[in-house]
Amino acid sequence: DCFILSGTGDVIEPDDGLAAVGSGAPYALAAARALTLHTALPVRQIAEEAMKIAASICIYTNTEFTLEEL
Repeated sequence: DCFILSGTGDVIEPDDGLAAVGSGAPYALAAARALTLHTALPVRQIAEEAMKIAASICIYTNTEFTLEEL
């Protein structure tokens, strides 16, 4: 499950189970949604590819990632 904590303390569950934060969030989220719908990639690889796409679009997102799995 994925939850987002809003600035006012509301807990929000995204409809598609995906969330993103930071300056490149809209790009990464759009890429993750497309990859989820149109590929059979595992979740970790979707996250990696979505971040690479965001970094190629957003000048404030770099290509150095640290992914941690729970």
